Amino acid sequence: MAQTQALAGTRDRGLALTFIGLWATVFCAFLALGAVLPALPRFVRGPVGAGDFAVGLVVTASSIAALLTRPVAGYLAEARGRRRVMLAGAALMAVGGAGYLFAASVPALVGVRLVLGLGEACMFTSGSVWVILIAPPERRGQLIGWYGVSQWFGLTLGPLVGSALLGMSGYQAVWAFAALAPLAGVAVCAWLVDRPSLGARAAFHLLPRPAIGPGLALALASSGYATLAAFVVLLLARQHAGNGAVPFAIFAASYVGTRFALGHLPDRLGPGRVGLVAGLGEAAGLLLIALGGSPWTAALGALVMGTGFSLVYPSLALMVIRGSREGERGAAIGAYTSFWDLGLALSGPGIGTVAAAAGYTVAFETAAVCALVAGLLSAGLGLAGYRSTSTSRSR
Repeated sequence: MAQTQALAGTRDRGLALTFIGLWATVFCAFLALGAVLPALPRFVRGPVGAGDFAVGLVVTASSIAALLTRPVAGYLAEARGRRRVMLAGAALMAVGGAGYLFAASVPALVGVRLVLGLGEACMFTSGSVWVILIAPPERRGQLIGWYGVSQWFGLTLGPLVGSALLGMSGYQAVWAFAALAPLAGVAVCAWLVDRPSLGARAAFHLLPRPAIGPGLALALASSGYATLAAFVVLLLARQHAGNGAVPFAIFAASYVGTRFALGHLPDRLGPGRVGLVAGLGEAAGLLLIALGGSPWTAALGALVMGTGFSLVYPSLALMVIRGSREGERGAAIGAYTSFWDLGLALSGPGIGTVAAAAGYTVAFETAAVCALVAGLLSAGLGLAGYRSTSTSRSR
């Protein structure tokens, strides 16, 4: 009995160290992606001498590459090994970061961003597949949520680092950091030990059926985040309701805190139920921001929205995992995550059009409707029986 407990304890420590290593690898890579955000638009408009259209093209090129690559990356992680694909992705991101040092035109910058998108898709998706493999079945939703916080931390802290480097040493310092930070992730990932999958042979589908329903709900929910990021400052200025940076900071803190404190709920209560409540929470928060007209209601709305939005991704991801066969989970989780990229790509200009035609308040109300539909769709998918589908397929 003592030997069995000791072996179990050793295994738990090994899985914990692997998870920490995966988290750190993703954090380093997204720290680099975030660091260039304050510098890249200025660089395109300044030294490169291009306009706003070029800024949008350069910035979004990485998302387009990631959108198209994620299902393939998930399949390769299942078929060729998660560590191998994750290392390749982090290395590509280091190469892309170094490419900034030599890119002096819009086509060159687009090429750099495409390489970065390809690397990010391989790295993050293979890491997601790895987390699914090592997580106990009763904690998969929780650990997927915790894993995703690494991305959020990187994109939150990265712009602070990039702004400081830009102010002190200029563009070259930012570009050098964009190359070195992913290399730190490569070093961390290199010592991680992967183990072969002991299940069905990996299968590839560009759009696996288990990813479609949850993916559509995720795309709808992403419109709330896109609206907050793009228009909260402008809305509150129009309402004379304070600084928009404060609600966004509250949203970020609520998002992270909820993932750590309540990330177990999709596993315990079911992803459909939690997804419904999460969508309702996101919608309620958006409406509070839109209609409140005061700093206090904006802060409360950001708090409520962050709490709800935080549980959307892990709840829906758990549906994808439970609804997928053993060998198709990699491609399925990759395709599911691609819906996040798709949602941001469509909701940005879509909500922007609404804001231009009807005002910022209506834009937030529109995003709230999208979040509500995402919650209802999550509940419907839960009732459709993703758990029973997964169980029947695994027999």
